[in-house]
Parts: sequence; C-alpha cells; structure tokens
Amino acid sequence: MPLPFTSGLPGLDQVFKGVMAGDNIVWQIDSIDEYKALVIPFTEAAAKQRRRLIYFRFATHPVLLPEDSPAEVHHFDPHMGFERFVTKIHGVIEEAGYGAAYVFDCLSGLAGAWKSDQMLGNFFVLTCPRLYELETVTYFALQRNAHSAFATDPITATTQYLLDIFRYNNRMYIRPIKVQYRSTSAMNTIHFWEDDNTFPPVTRSALIAEILASARWPGLHAERKIGFWRRIFTDVPRVLTESRAGLIPKEKEEKLFIRLARLMLSRDERMLELIRKYMTLEDVLAIRDRMVGIGFIGGKAVGMLVARAILRQKGSRFQDLMETHDSFYVGSDVFHTFLVRNGIWWIRQKQRRPETFLADIAEARTRIKQGGFIPYHMEQFMKIIDYFGESPYIVRSSSLLEDNYGNAFAGKYDSVFCVNQGSREARLETLLHAIRHVYASTMSENALCYRNQRGLLDKDEQMALLIMRVSGQPSGKTFYPHAAGVGFSYNPYVWNREIDPKAGVIRLVFGLGTRAVDRADDDYTRVVALNVPSRRPEANFDEVCEYSQKRMDYLDLAANKLVSGYFSELGPQNRDLPLELVASLAGGGLLSKGPRHWIVTFDKLLTTTSFVEDMKEMLQELERAYEHPVDIEFAVNFMEDASYRINLLQCRPLQVEGVDEVALPEVEIARENRILEARGAVVGRSRILPVDRFIYVVPSLYAGLPVKERYEVARIIGQLNRMTDRENCNLMVMGPGRWGTSSPDLGIPTHFSEIDRVRVLCEVVTMRENLIPDVSLGTHFLNELVEMNMLYLALFPEGEGNDLKETLFLDAPNSLLSFLPGAEKWQDMIRVLETSSLVPKDTRITLMADAVEQKVVVFLDKRP
Repeated sequence: MPLPFTSGLPGLDQVFKGVMAGDNIVWQIDSIDEYKALVIPFTEAAAKQRRRLIYFRFATHPVLLPEDSPAEVHHFDPHMGFERFVTKIHGVIEEAGYGAAYVFDCLSGLAGAWKSDQMLGNFFVLTCPRLYELETVTYFALQRNAHSAFATDPITATTQYLLDIFRYNNRMYIRPIKVQYRSTSAMNTIHFWEDDNTFPPVTRSALIAEILASARWPGLHAERKIGFWRRIFTDVPRVLTESRAGLIPKEKEEKLFIRLARLMLSRDERMLELIRKYMTLEDVLAIRDRMVGIGFIGGKAVGMLVARAILRQKGSRFQDLMETHDSFYVGSDVFHTFLVRNGIWWIRQKQRRPETFLADIAEARTRIKQGGFIPYHMEQFMKIIDYFGESPYIVRSSSLLEDNYGNAFAGKYDSVFCVNQGSREARLETLLHAIRHVYASTMSENALCYRNQRGLLDKDEQMALLIMRVSGQPSGKTFYPHAAGVGFSYNPYVWNREIDPKAGVIRLVFGLGTRAVDRADDDYTRVVALNVPSRRPEANFDEVCEYSQKRMDYLDLAANKLVSGYFSELGPQNRDLPLELVASLAGGGLLSKGPRHWIVTFDKLLTTTSFVEDMKEMLQELERAYEHPVDIEFAVNFMEDASYRINLLQCRPLQVEGVDEVALPEVEIARENRILEARGAVVGRSRILPVDRFIYVVPSLYAGLPVKERYEVARIIGQLNRMTDRENCNLMVMGPGRWGTSSPDLGIPTHFSEIDRVRVLCEVVTMRENLIPDVSLGTHFLNELVEMNMLYLALFPEGEGNDLKETLFLDAPNSLLSFLPGAEKWQDMIRVLETSSLVPKDTRITLMADAVEQKVVVFLDKRP
C-alpha cells in the first residue's frame, strides 16, 4: 500500500487534515522565495517516498529546485503558443500516469507570455482535473493581486486548495481561501508559520484584522468596474498622486472628494460636514475597494467610519487602543437591482403612500427570501467569503436614512450573525441568506410604521449593508468578545444626585452585545455612569448578585448558530480571559449564600484600568465633533498581556430632546389627592404635565389569561394607541410587568409601534415576585423612549414609597367601547379612562416626575 502524500511539513499537513491523492494546491505568493520555501520540503518528502517527481520549468524567475534534486525537469517555452504548450505538458502527465508529484513554475508567467488571463484560466481548467483524476499531488503558484477574474475565477473554481502566503512583521502567514471537502473550524483562518514548522491558527479578531489590513489585499474591485462609476474612480489615484506632488491645486482633490462623498456616503448636509472635516479622498478609495456594487454605503457604515476618523485625528492614543476594522460594504444600488430583477419593485412603490404602505408586504418578503443576485454581485460575495475564511461576521443593515441626524431607526431593520463554518459553498449560501433576511426587514410592519409615523414613506430609503468581522475570539467551540455594550455621551437615566448626565453612561455585558442592544427579558446588565462608575442602582452586594448578568450570548462554532448560555458555565472556562477583571467572587462567607462562584460585575475593569476614562473621553470627543450627544456600540477584547482593544462598531446622534435639567417646582400634595406614587426606576427627563387619558390593564385579571389572549390584549392596546392624537392628548398607559416584552409571561407583548403615541409608560411590577424592571438602558427599546421623549416608570406596589389608588381605575367609567365597539370581552380588564370625567371641572390630574430623585407622583391638581 503506497504511503500517503505529505507536504513535507507535518504542521501544514495538520492544517490540511492530510494531503490526499488528487489534491491540486495553488499558492498565491508575493515573492518566489515564499513559494520555494514550500516547494523544497514537498519535493524532498516525495523523493524519500520514491515517488515520481516532475518539475515543469517555463518561467523566467529563479529555478525552484536545487541542482541535485531527483526531480525530472521538463523545460517548455510558453511562447510556442497555447495549444502546443498544453499538448506538451499533458503528454508528460499522461506518460507519468498515477501517483506522481508535480511542481509547476509560477503560473503568472503564462499570462504574460500569452497576453491573456483568460488563456491562463483555460490552461488550468484543462490541466487541474486531469491531475486530480490521476491521483497526483501538484503545487502551483500565482502572483497575488496580479490577475483579473478571468484567471482567478476558473482557478478558484477548479482547484482543491487555494491559499495565500505572505509576510507581516517579519513573520510568515498562511491563509487558506478554498479548502475543498475538508473544511474545519481551524482550517479556514490565518496560521503562523513558526520556526519549528508548526502552524498554529490566529484566533484573536484584533490580530486577524490587523494582519489582513496590512496585507496587499486587492479589494472587491481589482479589475472590472461599471461605466460611469469606473470613469470617476479612474481619476482618483492620479489626482491623489498629483496633489501630493503639488502638481495640481489642493482644491481639485477636495472637489473630487466631495463629489464622491455625495455619490457614496451621504446626502445629509450635517453628515457631509462631518465627512468633509474628518475623512479624506484616500478613505473613499479604501471604501470603494471593499464595496460590492455601487451606490451609497448607508448611514450605519458612514457613522462607524466617521467616528473612527474623528478619533484617528486625536493621535496615536486612540489608534493604539482601537481594534482595526476590515469591513465590507454592499452598495445601495445592489438592493434596487435585487428588487427589480426579482419582481419586487412595484410592490415597493406601494409603500411610498400612507394609504397602501402595508399592502402586499407578505408577498414582497417571500419574493425577497427566494430572490437571486446577478452574476457580477455573486462574484464579489464569493470574494468576501474567501477573505473571511471561517471567521464569523455579521451582516448589518445600513440604510440611507439610518443613524443620521433626526431618525435613529434603532432596531427597525435586522442584522444577522453568520458563524461562517463549513464548506465554501455552504458559507456563501449563508451570506446570501443573511443579505436576503436584512433586505426583507425593510418591508416589516414595524419598520414601515416607523417610517409612516415620521413622514418618511416618500423619502428615498435604499438598503445598503455593512458586513463586519465579529469582534472576539474562540474559546473551545464558543466565540464571543470579552465584553460589549452601548454608550451614550448624555445619560438620560440619572438615579442619583452624584451622577452628571453630561459625563455619559455605558451599558456593559459579557459576551456578544446582543444583550446590550436588545431588551433581554431573562436577565440584567451592568449600567455605568461614567463620572461615578462605582455608583450602582442596587442597594447592597446581595442585590448586585441577584441583579447581575447570568446569561451570555455567543456563537456556537459546532452548531453554527447564535445561542445563549450561562456565564457560570462558560466564562470561568475561558483560559484567555482575565476573569478577575470582569467578574467577582460571591458566596462562601459567613453572611453570604451558597458556595463561592463568579458573578459578572466588571468591577476591576472599571476601577483598576483606564477603561472608564477611555470610554468617557471617546464619547466626549465624538459628541464634540457631532455637536450633539451620540450613541455608540462597542466590543472589548483582552490581549495576551491583559491589555484591551476597543472595537467601535457604530456611532449615531442620540435622538434626545434637550440635555438641560428641568427645574421642578416645590409642590405640597395632600395625601388624599395622590393617585399614584412610584420610586426606584424612572427613565427620561424630569417633567410636569397634565394627564388626559389613562389606559390601565388590570394586573389581577391579566395574570389569569392564557398566552394567546395576552397577545390579543397587546393588539387592542395597539388599536387604542393609533386612535390617540399625541400632540393634543397626554396618554399614560399602565400594565403588569414589562411593556414590549417578547415573553408574555413577563408582561404585555406589544410592539413599540403599538405604544408609540404614549406620553407616559408605567410598568406595574406584579407579574412575579423576583421580577424587577430592567431599565433597558442603551437598548433599542430605550432608544425609542428617548427619541419619543416618553417617560418610563416602574411601580412596585409592595415597595416603600410606592402606592396606587387602584379603586379609582376600577370604579371610574370605562370608555373602551366608545373607541372599540364590540370589545365587551375586555371591558373589565382594559380600562380606558378620560381624566376629565374623573375629576371636578376646576381640577385636573397632573404627573410630576423627578428623574434625579427617581420618583413620580400623579395627583389631583387645580387647573391654572
């Protein structure tokens, strides 16, 4: 039985999961010495195994094998012509028969001789399959970034292995691009070439991005571009060169930059002003090199890039602190092309009119999820897959209106994590599925209602995409960042007088930031006021333990999906995690309950490192540049020396009405005039306002409903909400548990569009004993509250300083049927009360909320 093939480098064999008969291995190289370093051990091993070893010599570069090599050397001149050259090569291959080992000179010389990349591709398509059939192993090389898709596409499609080899910081790296049939989690990533000839994988996202950002990657548009777009970008390198040499006025470069910015980045004048101030023509060119199709890159992508550019101007401190990004952008015209080619365009046009904006959205979403892409875009998507290997990435919405001044669109469009494991073809299909999913979210009822409410239906809202590497590193079969969160440069949640709202606030979680931006009904997070980071809403350490984060989100590399698990089971097992920075020991003491265990607190990260100052300064610099409070998303990863990198993932203006504190009058309120008193969880600016209408969902009756009927209650609330004129009616809604929850057993499962005309939202904490309201700071839910200037409060019926005169709400006349005739079934449970019918004519019901003192009182007041 013949010996198995080998590369001659056992560590490389492990990366390959064994070299198999039939393998064609193509190395993309920067220098011939890199290829030679691979060829020598391969041929020496083949000679030791007494294999027939054949070397095809046809290029002008130095010879690959030493003179004493046992290889048969066949010299052929490609200038003899394509057909004769192929015939000669194949004559040798046929004569050698099964099981030989082959080395070819660098194939790039063939394209030069034939003046055709397409003929080089044709040569490979003719030769590679025959070598596979004869169960040989063959080494080929190709100059990186030297060929068009006419060569690279057929080579990539035909070969079994395609790999990059390059140097960075005097170290050699190997990056598999295509690994047919043997794809594993450790294979499709960058590998060090160590001095002992081992090839450990690079797993830290920060280092992967740094290496690839420094490598000579050609971009998505290395060759063919499209008409008008191509003509504009043809001028950019020349203008840059001539401007740097002083051969043309600086104004010419600036004029070209603004022209391109208006074509690719934004039409919003306030964003364009930031772009002019902080970005450059080189930035635009770098974006273009990583862009699928043409058009705009969208608000989310622009916000991320502008924020990074702002911090870049602040010097090396932030540059050293921030993780490198290597994102891709799918242009907005790709979305329009997709709609046209898949018969969705005319349905989309109905959404521009208020009377038809929800028409046929189910059909449109079905067509999107089944739609196809044009070949040109498919080629570029495949290059993205090849670039990322099996590193996880996320496809994020980045529409034209998203994250600009005025409209945040927080949570309205979807983002999709791609764990990105498996074969090349499977990984491509995952990317396409994610893109279709985000496209379909543009036609969700939630997103369209948001646009309708803000008068944006007739605005040009195209969907671009931002494809970002997931920040983090693997631990076993899990992948996640060590911390993630959101930050506000202005703190709308002030629960103590020591807190300075203008110092900013962050909401911090362990693992993926999904628990920071999406309202997690089953857990809690760490909220940090940046001027007093140790000041917590909890009263003592027992409360800290009870209301600390228990669950974490991560990517399961084995199951190929986003999942949740318990920190106690995953965090302490991570050997690369400086555990004491993110967690504290609890239990095991005389007064503490249970055995000792780790709980997520981030105490030492906040108190023994510069993290708080870093985040505070970052937010302040961004707010100063924006001239407006900002909202960011970020991830944090610890390096080997326990230092950390911050990955700035998103930045947008915080849609908050004013940042000055409201001075409340001193008011003496008699106890008999108090209708509601609440202490402990107030989100929003202090205020005093009359209440015109209550909607009260009776907790005791709601608790007895089956799940299906709880959804019915949410829909009825939505109908009542849509009948409310927010400008002329101050509506206060009160109900058991959490509003907007995804778990009906924890509250009322409304969509935000079903409560978006409410002025005051009150959660009555009665759903279960240990349920406290999570203020949801930084989540999409809170973004909605802040953007709508809505007041949120929680009422603890059994808590000190909390009281509710429920009999008033139960005994007063119910107006439900005047709004919804036929809703008799719900008369007892859903109470709609017009306050004008509850009180004498010379009085009114008033709400006074003190956000600093965290208290609210609703009381009977004299009319002014």
